[in-house]
Amino acid sequence: MSSSTALPLDREPAALALRIGVVAAEAALATFARNLDLDDLDSGDVDFQGAISPAEWPLFSLVIDTLAEAAPDDSRTLDERRAEALNDLARICMATR
Repeated sequence: MSSSTALPLDREPAALALRIGVVAAEAALATFARNLDLDDLDSGDVDFQGAISPAEWPLFSLVIDTLAEAAPDDSRTLDERRAEALNDLARICMATR
């Protein structure tokens, strides 16, 4: 018998962290798809927290607000950054397929 501490590639900590992130991103995108209207988003008047159920809000807000983090010179509103974050979220989910 040989004792090895090497983990299979899909069980490496970095790979597991990536999978958790992808799962969180996919869950956030599914939450968006179930709860928000694209016409409302296009008008720029979206009450994100009001549209997402309390049970789904923590994960959704974590993902969206992480993607929507403002750079020091970013003058966009939080809703504008969140709208762009939704585009990023969709690209992330499509890229992982």
